[in-house]
Amino acid sequence: MEKIIIAGHGSPRKEANNIEQVAGLLHTMLHPECSDDCVRVAYLQFAKPDIREALEACVQDGAQKVIVHPYFLSSGMHVTSDIPELILEAQGRFPDVEFIYTEPLGIHNKMAEVVLERIRAASGLTPGEIEKRSFEIICEEIDLRDVPGERVPIIKRVIHATADFEFKSSLVFHPDAVKAGMEAIKAGKDILTDVEMVRAGISKKLLEKWGGKVVCNIQGSGARGKGKEIKTRSEQGIEEALKANNNIGIIAIGNAPTALLKTIELLHGQGVLPYAPTDPFPLVIGVPVGFVKAVESKAELAKQTFPFITNSSRKGGSTVAVAIVNALLKMAEER
Repeated sequence: MEKIIIAGHGSPRKEANNIEQVAGLLHTMLHPECSDDCVRVAYLQFAKPDIREALEACVQDGAQKVIVHPYFLSSGMHVTSDIPELILEAQGRFPDVEFIYTEPLGIHNKMAEVVLERIRAASGLTPGEIEKRSFEIICEEIDLRDVPGERVPIIKRVIHATADFEFKSSLVFHPDAVKAGMEAIKAGKDILTDVEMVRAGISKKLLEKWGGKVVCNIQGSGARGKGKEIKTRSEQGIEEALKANNNIGIIAIGNAPTALLKTIELLHGQGVLPYAPTDPFPLVIGVPVGFVKAVESKAELAKQTFPFITNSSRKGGSTVAVAIVNALLKMAEER
């Protein structure tokens, strides 16, 4: 078992000790469907848990390898001396555990991009102006004239969210996908998500205008079953929500391939869901990211006759799912 510790300095100001968000994002990237506490935070001073406590807790939880990343910009005394001393102490106490210490954030081209973004933000441009200019840059760098008009806003927003132009060619649309999504939004249908990160990113303001809400049932679910029948929390959450709510018009899955496969399975047997035979199928946005079942689940979705939007690669994720839904919401508002 492997545990990762993101080690920060810590501050007397409680609100400054917020690297939990970074740990959460890293955990989602590394282990998309995992509910264990694989990535933890620790602080050198002023906040809890401290690094010594975090190292000991990881070992007590059964970790055979503990990776410590110093969440610092440069290699000062804390990075080169204080934290390594704590790791050496832990190594002496737990000789059977492998401890790995990484480089700090340091100099990286991504850091320069972040600084540039902050400079531009401070130059007086409003968020709306920044977004407008971003979309102008996208149009300057990629030709979308061969894309059906109704799909262009979705592709542009996904590229804007990911800075990845590959999505122009990898996004796959059912012929009725955009129409189904727009109709669901305007009919006041709810949007079901597989994880909280997707739920949090969808514009509630735009959706509530039409009477719908965003639903995520992962918090109230848990892995169930035995042997090969064990279901992930996201899979269980999707199943329970679909069986209980007959007002779901869009299902947005950005994280869990198992949730997407469960959605396809349930919609195939629509009779077990609380829908009338004449009810339209929900639009399924299935863009889970990863190496295990992600591509396979999206390929299975692309075979379906009900409306869907997916992509034909390992790429995807919560950010992509959110971008697609928000594009549909903005299109509904504009029209």
